Amino acid sequence: MKFKLPKSVLRETLRMALDSVRAHKFRSFLTVLGIVIGVMTAITIASILTGLRQNIVSIIEEYGTNNIYAFHLSTGPRTGEDRSERTRKPLTVADADAIQAQAPAVEEVGRVAPNIGYSGGPFDDNVTYNGHNYRWGNTQGVSSNYAGVVNIALQEGRFITDNDDQQRANVMVIGVNAADALFPGDNQIAGKQVRMGGYNFEVVGVLEKRKAGFFGENEEDNAVFIPFRTAQKVAPAKGYMLLVIKARSGQTTEALQQSEEILRRRRAVKFGDPDNFDIKTADKFIEQFDSITAMVGLIAIAISSLGLLVGGIGVMNIMLVSVTERTKEIGVRKALGARRRDIVRQFLFEAMALTFLGGILGVVLAVGISKIIMLLVPALPASIPTWAVVSGLSVSIGVGLLFGVWPARKASRLDPIECLRYE
Repeated sequence: MKFKLPKSVLRETLRMALDSVRAHKFRSFLTVLGIVIGVMTAITIASILTGLRQNIVSIIEEYGTNNIYAFHLSTGPRTGEDRSERTRKPLTVADADAIQAQAPAVEEVGRVAPNIGYSGGPFDDNVTYNGHNYRWGNTQGVSSNYAGVVNIALQEGRFITDNDDQQRANVMVIGVNAADALFPGDNQIAGKQVRMGGYNFEVVGVLEKRKAGFFGENEEDNAVFIPFRTAQKVAPAKGYMLLVIKARSGQTTEALQQSEEILRRRRAVKFGDPDNFDIKTADKFIEQFDSITAMVGLIAIAISSLGLLVGGIGVMNIMLVSVTERTKEIGVRKALGARRRDIVRQFLFEAMALTFLGGILGVVLAVGISKIIMLLVPALPASIPTWAVVSGLSVSIGVGLLFGVWPARKASRLDPIECLRYE
């Protein structure tokens, strides 16, 4: 007489596995705890990194996806510093004019004198008004076309004009954080006089807060914009210049190549030598972010792997115990005609079902932790990626399959006569 498994082997073995879990709830939980921690850690970190990346993409889209950034030093997120960069000469107004005139794929070139009130510099960019002061301003000198290049919107007043720039006027446009700090509760800010670096400045506009932000903030929230030539007048010692190059629609690659060729020629870079300046598209910043988060991801994978390894060893141990506890059951099944592969299949499915339940619990906890993080720290974005959930569940099942092989094979090799005599 041949022993026949039920029509749905998977359904029956899953039922048996669940019965075993229900019969030993606490033991089963401790068995898969490592898997729960591993899956939970991986998905939680993946959700935070995915949320951050989505924010960066949103910011870049608001500033303009066809923009190119040129600076004499490396820009964007970096893992180290090249000291040789300190000897590089800054870009010049003539460089900007050359790109505007000689690059057909370029529509506009915005000029920026970044961070003119840098720490330790001669220009103090602390802004004061009637006893209120603002020390956290990201003070920059910008050309009149800067607003159009990076899609700036105004909440009040106007932006810097070409006339302001030509006359080196003492005017400024400020971000929402600066406005709140200097003029708390004031709804009419444009036209007010403030003091900065020993000069009187007129606030002519307040920036609209952008929708996208990194950790809930955008660098423009703290901005203090003054005319480019005014910045050169009040803080001549800095002398740095950032070029924001707006490519014509659909010609970003051509604009990048043309701008790079012009700068290499003007800065006397020899053929075959690397650029002595930094020039990149907005997409490059995303690639740099991805390269940094990849390292964080590797650390998360390492932590998760340890948890999965511990969980896998626990599953193998508990399945070996289960084989011992169910020796007589195995003998009965073999006596009724169960084949080796039937026994192997049964114990493998039980191990996979156990780890799958651990994976589900890990996913649920990861989703809960992500929601709590967003609730307690609204500035920290989190977004559960589908691929992370699928990967977590697949790996958890794979762990059960891998670490369930030995117990399953051991169970299949038991002698039915010895099993029936086992006490």
